[in-house]
Amino acid sequence: MTLDYLPLPDNAARQVIDSMTVFSEHRRVQADAKKYAGGMYWKRQGGYEYLVKTTPDNRQQRLGPRTEATERTHEAFTRQKQETESRLKSLRDALKEAERLNKAVKAGRVPNTVVATLQTLDDAGLGQHFVVVGTHALYAYEAAAGVRIMQGALATQDVDLLWDARRRVQFVTDLARMDTSMLRILQRVDPTFRRKELHNETAINNRGFEVDFLRRVPVDDDPHPFRFSADEEDLWPVQAIRASVLTEAPRFEHVVISVTGKMALMRTVAPIAFVAFKRWMAASAPLRPAPKRRRDLRQADIVQSLLDAGLLLSEH
Repeated sequence: MTLDYLPLPDNAARQVIDSMTVFSEHRRVQADAKKYAGGMYWKRQGGYEYLVKTTPDNRQQRLGPRTEATERTHEAFTRQKQETESRLKSLRDALKEAERLNKAVKAGRVPNTVVATLQTLDDAGLGQHFVVVGTHALYAYEAAAGVRIMQGALATQDVDLLWDARRRVQFVTDLARMDTSMLRILQRVDPTFRRKELHNETAINNRGFEVDFLRRVPVDDDPHPFRFSADEEDLWPVQAIRASVLTEAPRFEHVVISVTGKMALMRTVAPIAFVAFKRWMAASAPLRPAPKRRRDLRQADIVQSLLDAGLLLSEH
């Protein structure tokens, strides 16, 4: 019987636990720091003095005239902003050290481009609109299980990102607020990304790595066809067979680590949903080549074995 996964070596397993703790706390404090973005100052107008809150895009909000209450508000904001920024700086340093140690002990092996793409989407505030589906989801499952899946079950030169059409209004708002396109966001990861000729759903870089954007078949008032932005060079997510099943599946999240030690949060579907979908692909997907059907079945069996062994929980 072929062994499809092995436990992480002890030194790598310890480092993974430590680095994920640092990553998660850095992520939490980074989100917390957004509440203190901008500043507060006193503004005099005639005989009155007002407390004004500013935002990073230079908008201003009056919080009221100078009173004991607004003085307390100003003092608390200033103190908490300083404390949060100080903690975030310390955590940035700790994160860099964790990434260095990750690389030293070979704690991760997710392709750099995948981790960089996930982190860039998160930094842009768009991470929640996409889930990783297909082969790369195995990296989240193996990280949660503390194992290494055999490379033969993982090899692929593309990552599939399923766009959640149910949240399209928020997505369009978020993207428009930044006045950018999905392709330009991917070019922050690698400036060589271009829309692939004759495949409007795919971005490809100069090393042949592809990022494919999928969507469910239109339901109710889903826009169709749909381009991510008004930019004519932008990407169009393609309808994928049975993608509605994955869109509605329970979610699973876990930190993953690249070969260079960088980390990102991978959002994917619950393992039980992955298994069911892969078994369907292996048995019933139309026009599916035989080698891919065999790989689908192998991947389903691996994830099911992790579930059966109690190494992987159905949701996380």
